[in-house]
Amino acid sequence: MTFTKGQNKEKTTYYSETYRPQFHFTPEANWMNDPNGMVYYAGEYHLFYQYHPHGDTWGPMHWGHAVSKDMVHWEHLPIAFEPDELGMIFSGSAVVDWNDTTGFFNGKDGLVAMFTHANDGLQRQSIAYSKDKGRTWEKYEWNPVIENPGIKDFRDPKVLWHEETNKWVMVLAAGQKVMFYSSPNLKEWDFLSEFGLEDGAHGGVWECPDLFQLPVDGNHDNKRWVLQVDLGDGAIAGGSGGQYFIGEFDGITFTNENAPSEVLWVDYGKDFYAAQSFSDVSEEDGRRVWLAWMSNWKYANEVPTNPWRSAMSIPRQVELIENKKGQIKLIQKPVVELEGLRQKVKEIKNEVACAERNLLSDVQADVFELVAELEDVTATEFGLKVRKSTEGQETTIGYEVKSETLFVDRTHSGESDFSEEFSGRHSVQIAKKDGKLQLRMFVDRSSVEVFANEGEAVFTNLIFPDEESKGLELYVVGGEIRVHSLVIYPLTTTWR
Repeated sequence: MTFTKGQNKEKTTYYSETYRPQFHFTPEANWMNDPNGMVYYAGEYHLFYQYHPHGDTWGPMHWGHAVSKDMVHWEHLPIAFEPDELGMIFSGSAVVDWNDTTGFFNGKDGLVAMFTHANDGLQRQSIAYSKDKGRTWEKYEWNPVIENPGIKDFRDPKVLWHEETNKWVMVLAAGQKVMFYSSPNLKEWDFLSEFGLEDGAHGGVWECPDLFQLPVDGNHDNKRWVLQVDLGDGAIAGGSGGQYFIGEFDGITFTNENAPSEVLWVDYGKDFYAAQSFSDVSEEDGRRVWLAWMSNWKYANEVPTNPWRSAMSIPRQVELIENKKGQIKLIQKPVVELEGLRQKVKEIKNEVACAERNLLSDVQADVFELVAELEDVTATEFGLKVRKSTEGQETTIGYEVKSETLFVDRTHSGESDFSEEFSGRHSVQIAKKDGKLQLRMFVDRSSVEVFANEGEAVFTNLIFPDEESKGLELYVVGGEIRVHSLVIYPLTTTWR
């Protein structure tokens, strides 16, 4: 089933189906998975994505396409790439060829996409280019530009310009490792090195790598490279998920600065996969921003949505910090542009809460942002229950004080019988910051994203509650807590 705005739908009901996200990107109809080709060019953020335009489960992969001025409000564009004689169009990336290294742009600049052609198990890398800001594309006549070296899983190229060596560098997934290549012109590629056979988690095939450099604590004299790699199974919350490595990259080799056995997880929820960051964001902006497919391969084909299936996470700014133990870690923060959707409805300051007193009993909300600083006084556990109903539906974001465990429990979050893999509780140990637990969460019609202590730990989880499940509860177990601050902002839809 396919429809476009104004076709078979009244404008007032556009994007209003049961479970339809109101501030997350979703296709109008049919199947979507990995974000692809994310690039900023001529004032627009481009989001391409794995797309099956003729069905609501995974199928022959195309590249869908949308653009945005702010990463929040999106305009759907026609499909960018369709399967051809070389195969389906699997994941990849896009860059601005500022200096016309390809020769495609007559001395000017333009967009070049690199993607995986997949045909009967054979995966090879190809390119295409656009001279009109991504509206139309021409595939390179000599594709593929990298032949398969005899590896079954050989895909998802991420391309960047490496200033120090004055060359294009590509990282792509190859089974249980990543491989690095370089090129002067995006058309001719040389193998550089590989990484990962002895490092990180290996519960499933590696996919969708990303590579970028960031300053530590904002210090541009102290930078590290971040290599993000997803794995198709065996992630921290079960099923598919993302991990990252911190280290050095000299244009040839990536060196992990942590022990090979140490695993750094991107997200502790179950629904954050194939994260990709925008290329070519302006120097004046300076941010590194990514988003991910908000699902899990354990049940992605079965989630109960119609006529679309799958959503992207909110865009997140990623940074590096050095913690009190001297470890360099990645943190994630919602992009500031999301604050433009806010409408303040409730604010609490410096109040005491206990089991007998739910300070949020008067609030009904299903699409909102919540920001809080909470301190246990005598409580053993505390937190928030969102999307509550009188019938027992709720999603719990809780903190166990003694064990310093933050968890998200969607056991009673709503519809879950579509998969035995869906229902569950996911957790991470995280200490309070200056005696307080800082929580920021974004709740949409079918998702909860939780950012703890300014993004030191993040949970991304789908939920499928009834439409009338809009209650909130600030719950306390075994004593009292102090609410230093709590604000709830209903969020306006981005689709009308």
